[in-house]
Amino acid sequence: MKTEELTNNVLKALEEIRPFLNSDGGDITLISIDEGKHVKVRLEGACTSCSVNQMTLRAGVETTIKKYAPQIETVVNIM
Repeated sequence: MKTEELTNNVLKALEEIRPFLNSDGGDITLISIDEGKHVKVRLEGACTSCSVNQMTLRAGVETTIKKYAPQIETVVNIM
């Protein structure tokens, strides 16, 4: 998958998960995709102080990104 296609797929995944984050007062921004397999995002708004943000990151964000871009190995939140 080309870099542009990979970025577009990750952005599509974030658009899918965004309404759920927005409903709780949060949001998410793509920071970078490193080596074509490591995604860095920034959880924003209410998500920054939420006690379950790591669960949201793994169960929601990472799972959704991997659905659109299966080659992604890690998703990390950059504060």
